[in-house]
Amino acid sequence: MTNSANSKAPFWYWIVSLLALLWYGLGIYYYLSQAYNTSAYRAMYTPEQLMVVDKMPAWAIGAFAVAVFTGIIGVIGMFLRKEWSKTLFLISLAGIIVQYIYNVFIGKMYELFSLPENIRYFIIPIIAYLLYYIVSDVSKRQWFNKI
Repeated sequence: MTNSANSKAPFWYWIVSLLALLWYGLGIYYYLSQAYNTSAYRAMYTPEQLMVVDKMPAWAIGAFAVAVFTGIIGVIGMFLRKEWSKTLFLISLAGIIVQYIYNVFIGKMYELFSLPENIRYFIIPIIAYLLYYIVSDVSKRQWFNKI
């Protein structure tokens, strides 16, 4: 087996890490916009959509926070090539799923949005799963530092 200290991650890994940083950075921006109820956040929605969004329970907002903040720490772990980033991406994915339990099944927010806007309900968990999958694969290839 290859020693992880001598294994070099390929160029594509660093590109994916950078894209993941931008992705989760955007997620943190949206979370903070929601948490601080900024005018930019409110401008993204119609009055009807705002009525539903404003009623979002604390557990769904908390799941959003867990998803983006564990995700960004997972990205830091990717850059550092740390094994623990895999766990953080899994927690982030779980946070997304919990948040979507409210957004899709309880709040039925998809009824208030257009098809292009609703595509995010598929794209966001798919990207989160792909990042978890990539990090798991990288771990199996021993490109991570064990410490």
